[in-house]
Amino acid sequence: MADKKSKKNNKQQNATIAVNRQAKFEYSIEERFEAGLVLEGWEVKSLRDGRVQLKESYVTIKRGEAWLLGAHISPLLSASTHVNPDAVRAKKLLLNRHELNKLIGAVERKGYTLIPLSMYWKNGRAKLEIGLAKGKQLHDKRATSKDRDWQREKARIMKKG
Repeated sequence: MADKKSKKNNKQQNATIAVNRQAKFEYSIEERFEAGLVLEGWEVKSLRDGRVQLKESYVTIKRGEAWLLGAHISPLLSASTHVNPDAVRAKKLLLNRHELNKLIGAVERKGYTLIPLSMYWKNGRAKLEIGLAKGKQLHDKRATSKDRDWQREKARIMKKG
């Protein structure tokens, strides 16, 4: 009985598939949205194996639909032989109409950018966290790194006592 609980906790801890760490440095994130993904079978198998990279990916809106472009999902060697896997295929994102309208308005009128922040499992389905963001200027990036260094130094000083 204890084994079942530990397996369940293991699944909850390993829910994150991939994280776009560069996004927080390059952009200031205003708002976050959760979107579902339309995937093929071989892509789901690759996600379960953790073979996805979000570093150079972005989200665009075409004809009233959100699409994930540039995300690299490496196909498994054991994938089906009758399927020709395309590693950087555009993937459709599933969002509510209200959320889509809000994103379209922010991107087209206010100059925001849509970037993928992380990919994770939720109730057995792959989800993508999208950030509505504005690009940082060079001086903003410097200030961010300076503040992060100061926080680290402050923690060291407090630890020494």
